[in-house]
Amino acid sequence: MKQQTIISPSILSADFARLGEDTQAVLDAGADWVHFDVMDNHFVPNLTIGPMVCKALRSYGITAPIDVHLMVQPVDDLVVQFAKAGASMITFHPEASIHVDRTINLIKECGCKAGLVFNPTTSLDILDWTLEQLDMVLLMSVNPGFGGQSFIPYVMEKIARVRAMIDATGQDIRLEIDGGVTVDNIGSISAAGVDTFVSGSAIFGTLDYAETIEKMRQNIG
Repeated sequence: MKQQTIISPSILSADFARLGEDTQAVLDAGADWVHFDVMDNHFVPNLTIGPMVCKALRSYGITAPIDVHLMVQPVDDLVVQFAKAGASMITFHPEASIHVDRTINLIKECGCKAGLVFNPTTSLDILDWTLEQLDMVLLMSVNPGFGGQSFIPYVMEKIARVRAMIDATGQDIRLEIDGGVTVDNIGSISAAGVDTFVSGSAIFGTLDYAETIEKMRQNIG
């Protein structure tokens, strides 16, 4: 059974000139979490934001869960920094860590929930050994590095596979999707088994955040 639906706007698409205000605005409009994309221009193209920005959002007054997606290599040092900065959840790509089990445990030792992230063509095999340790699995439905890309259709099959794996554990593990999620396709993505939705430009690029988020919830059903 799927958990309560979570909508987690990616602040990569927010107005960085007034990031605190824009982040609070999207939460006031009905968003549940803040999705925080960390890119290092090494593991993925593009360079984005770090722990200081996470800490600044907390200092501004953001109290919602901050969902930190690390697209960096190496991973462990930034896990500690983001935990100290106020992260609630930290997800990372298994291929970016030398010792995946150790990194999962480090995230939990730092007081955060832990998740693994899989790019569109990354094998799910490592979930055979790690799934029951996780709080979340994040599937990328675009190749990471830039916002505004279109959803890759074959990821739908991957969603169904991970949904079945999670259900088989009987545990409360979230299944999150990131990339090309829009008002038009969120219903079919939900039907495939996703319960946690990252959306950037499809929310921040609209004039009325509340209207867009409400349409998403209506289409999820």
